Amino acid sequence: MAALLVGAARITAASAAGLVLFWAFNFPGSFLPAAATSSAFSSYTLQLDYIYSVLHPLLMVIGFILLTGEGKRRPTTMESWSRGTRKAAHLALQAAAFSFGVFGIWAKFRASEGLLANFLSLHSWMGLLCLSLFGAQWVAGFVNFWHRGEGRTTRAGVLPWHVFLGLYTYGLAVATAETGLLEKLIFLQAARGGAARRRSTEPVLVNALGVALALLGGVVVLAAVSPKSGRAGKKISAVAPVNR
Repeated sequence: MAALLVGAARITAASAAGLVLFWAFNFPGSFLPAAATSSAFSSYTLQLDYIYSVLHPLLMVIGFILLTGEGKRRPTTMESWSRGTRKAAHLALQAAAFSFGVFGIWAKFRASEGLLANFLSLHSWMGLLCLSLFGAQWVAGFVNFWHRGEGRTTRAGVLPWHVFLGLYTYGLAVATAETGLLEKLIFLQAARGGAARRRSTEPVLVNALGVALALLGGVVVLAAVSPKSGRAGKKISAVAPVNR
């Protein structure tokens, strides 16, 4: 069951990555500001705006959501590795995902529209909340599970909250991406002509990306909450002496 879930997650993640890459590089006009045709914008400025605007979905989807999901699955696929190695891999993947997320938001704020213009939507507020929780979650995980000074009782008490907040933050990241896709479709429809645009290729592509992310979120959460028989025995044997 675990191998099946991991395989499904990786296939769905590859599909989402392919869709966002295809969207970014085949519809460049969708990532330029509305005033792109104005003579006030030089070609160099337009190139920078395009790069920053494209980096945002690429880093947030591939660098943050997909890498976060891989970090949640990785400890369950390395049962033959030592516990310390599994924890180090989990922390490293989550740290890389957080770095990509921060850089993705920075790239969006670097565009010519500026900071305030990109901080007025529900999507932007959810994104900042998600990254803030993710950073706090990573620090708490490092302190409680990597540092060896805490006792077993303290770590056992923190573990359920660590797992809950991790899954909640991941779900929030997927929901934030969905609101971003919806926001983008609304802007494109308003700027390019309503019903005719709804029947074009791009909305279908963006909708497919949204469905792929929704499926990926479900598979990753299911894999995270599914019982791991290989580790269950270790947990039981570790708890048994305490109960005697």
